[in-house]
Amino acid sequence: MTMIYIYAFASVVLVSFVSFVGIFMLSFQEEKLRKYIFIFISLAVGALLGDAFIHLIPEAFSEIKDVMLASILIISGILIFFALEKFLHWHHHGEDKEESHIHPVGRLILFSDSIHNFMDGMIIGASFLISIPVGLATTLAVILHEIPQEIGDFTVLLHAGYTKMRALWLNFLSALLAIAGVLIVLALGKEQSLTLWISPIAAGGFIYIAIADLIPELHKTKELKYSILQIVAVVIGILAMVALTFVE
Repeated sequence: MTMIYIYAFASVVLVSFVSFVGIFMLSFQEEKLRKYIFIFISLAVGALLGDAFIHLIPEAFSEIKDVMLASILIISGILIFFALEKFLHWHHHGEDKEESHIHPVGRLILFSDSIHNFMDGMIIGASFLISIPVGLATTLAVILHEIPQEIGDFTVLLHAGYTKMRALWLNFLSALLAIAGVLIVLALGKEQSLTLWISPIAAGGFIYIAIADLIPELHKTKELKYSILQIVAVVIGILAMVALTFVE
């Protein structure tokens, strides 16, 4: 269990530091960033779908003997993430940037991301309680999803009126809630019911994020060469999840 705690804590700290991706963003021109961000989004799609279908869902059906219950939990994950995005606007694609909405949008971004990061921490913690390889796969999927999201959130915070440094630090403080999530899960120990419920719900959430949020963003790119790169990047993300099965 000691190794599980070390891996889980180190992974969630790494995920938290992904919030500083905005630092690297500052060195790129906005036009170039918009041109190549689809690569990160494509990798995230592959990693999220791969983790859900190759790791989390098979594990859920293996551990939960009731197939109907496992299926309902996966669907529940999709609906939970749909409801959270609907009412908290996690990703804020195409958000209104009018002056009267600037500051509320910035605060909403920080609030919704805090909840998101807390859940990421719980998901990572529960995944490591299943096994270290599953935990590593989930961590990689979360990181690949967080990179494009953090870039987008950082941009919105800048538009909300925050300075670059303040936007970076507020984003980082929000990300630290992932540590609280993993600590709560680990404090409960290898609680079978907790692991059984969180894993399929997380799988449903990953499927929702990939299909409802990220893939529509990829469809905005029409050029043939970029579309091919998208498909290649998605496949690479999936293969990364497949590769992790060989260390189980």
